[in-house]
Amino acid sequence: MAVVFLGFLVMQLVNILGSTPGGPELLFSATVPLLLVTLQYIHSAPRAADLRRRVVPWSLVLQALLTFTPLVAFGWQWGGMAGFLAGSLLLLLPPVAGWVTFGLTVGAAALVAVLQSLNFVDVMYMGVSTALTGLILFALARLSRLATAIHESRDELARMAVARERLRFARDLHDLLGYSLSSITLKNELIQRLIENNPQRAREEVAEVLVIARQALADVREVARGYRDMSLLVEAESARSVLKAAGIDAHIDVSVTGLSSTANTILATVLREGVTNVLRHSQPKTCSITTSMDDEDDTVQLQIVNDGVGAGSAVPSSSVPNGTGLGNLACRVAAVCGGLRVGPDEGDEPGVFRLVVRVPLHATQAAESNSPRETSSRLTV
Repeated sequence: MAVVFLGFLVMQLVNILGSTPGGPELLFSATVPLLLVTLQYIHSAPRAADLRRRVVPWSLVLQALLTFTPLVAFGWQWGGMAGFLAGSLLLLLPPVAGWVTFGLTVGAAALVAVLQSLNFVDVMYMGVSTALTGLILFALARLSRLATAIHESRDELARMAVARERLRFARDLHDLLGYSLSSITLKNELIQRLIENNPQRAREEVAEVLVIARQALADVREVARGYRDMSLLVEAESARSVLKAAGIDAHIDVSVTGLSSTANTILATVLREGVTNVLRHSQPKTCSITTSMDDEDDTVQLQIVNDGVGAGSAVPSSSVPNGTGLGNLACRVAAVCGGLRVGPDEGDEPGVFRLVVRVPLHATQAAESNSPRETSSRLTV
C-alpha cells in the first residue's frame, strides 16, 4: 500500500516540477504532498484505526481542501491528487455516500480540467486517472485490512481451540478419575473390613479394584488422545458393583436400543457422575437407575434416584447445576440439545433426590460423522 501510494505521489511531483513552478507553487510542492501522505496513512492503515475514529470526517475535509486548492490555483498538473481523495472517500464513508462522493470527486476533477480549457482527451484522462487511482488505493487498503482481520481471527481461533481443549481435558479427567478413585477408595475400605472375616470375598474385591484401576489408566490414555467412547451398559454394570460394595440396595434397569455413539457416551458419563455423587454426598439405602424412551420426540431418558439426602448432604438445591461435576454434565448435554434436571420431584418423599437427563436418541456432535454408530444397551438387576 505504501509503495503504491508513494509511486503515485512521485508521478504527481514529476508532473508538478515538469511545469516549471513558481515560488508559491514550489512552497505547496514541499508541504502539501507531506500532509497528504500523513492523511492517507491515517485513512488507510489498519494500525491507525483508533486515530481514524477521532479525526474523521474533519480529516476528509482537510484532504479535500489540500486536493482542490492547488488544482484550481496552479492547474491540471495537480489533478492526480484527486485520486487519493476519491480512495479515502470510498474507504471511510458508508457505501452509498462513499460511491456518490467518489463520483462527485471524479466529476469535479474533470470539471476543473474543462474550466482550464484542456482538450477533450486531457479532460477524459483527468477523470479516468482520478477514478483508477481511487479504486486502486481503495482496493489495496481493503485488502490490507482484511488480511489483518484474518490474522487476528486466526490467532483468536487458536486461543479458543486451546481453551476448549483445556476445558475438555479438565472435564474428562474429573468425570473419569473422580468416579474411579471413589470406587477404589470404597472397595479398599470394604476389603479392610473383610480381610480377616471373609478372605475369599476380600480377594474378589481386590480383583475388582485391579479392574477399576486398569480401566482408569485406559480412560486417562483415551483422554490424552482426545477421543473417548463410553458404554452405558458397561457403566451400569460398574455402578452395580460399586453400589453393592457400599451396601446400597441397587435397582438397575437399563434398556435402550439404537443409541448413537455420542448419546451412549453422554448417558454413560451422566451415570458415572451420578453414581459418584451418590457415594460422595449422600447415605442412601436404595438407589434406582432406569432408562426410558420417548418415541414421539425420539429421545432417551436416564434417571438416577436415591433416598439418602439428609442433613449435611452436599447436593445442589437448584435445578440448575453449578458444581464442577454436574456443571460439566449440563454442558455436555446442552451440546446435543438435551436437558438435565437435578433435585426431587413434587410429591417425592423427604430425602429423595433425582438426577434426570434426556438426550436425542441419535445425538451427534461436530466431531462425529453424519452416520453415527449405533449401539444397544440392556441391563436389569
